[in-house]
Amino acid sequence: MNFRSYLKTALVAGLLAGTTLVMAHGNVTPQPVDTGDLPHLGDDPLSENPFREGNKYGDKHDEAVKIGKAGYAGNCAGCHGIEAMSGGLTPDLRELKEWDDEYFIGRVRNGTDRGMPSFKSNLDQEAMWAIKTYVESLPKPE
Repeated sequence: MNFRSYLKTALVAGLLAGTTLVMAHGNVTPQPVDTGDLPHLGDDPLSENPFREGNKYGDKHDEAVKIGKAGYAGNCAGCHGIEAMSGGLTPDLRELKEWDDEYFIGRVRNGTDRGMPSFKSNLDQEAMWAIKTYVESLPKPE
């Protein structure tokens, strides 16, 4: 095989792989999350993470991290990467500048027009905040 043929083959393979990744983004089937003994937070979205230490249910922080880790693995890791370390197609959740609580709950509940699905009919608020608590517990990138 000459260099030109090799280059064409490599280019075609790269384009097919890239197309597969782009088509896979956003094609997520939400998985249920067992929120265990976390308190029921109601249906109206809160504007602040209740499981963050120092907040209303901060005493449930460690339990929320554990539940959030499982919820993240089943609903978020496919696009946002294991332990929130994105491969570049989606935001690295550990680095988001706009990652305040209201921004988070709005994105997770409503999705985006760029491929992230809405999770409001599949995840309750307890699961969403547990996932946020888990992501906040991860070390920041160097």
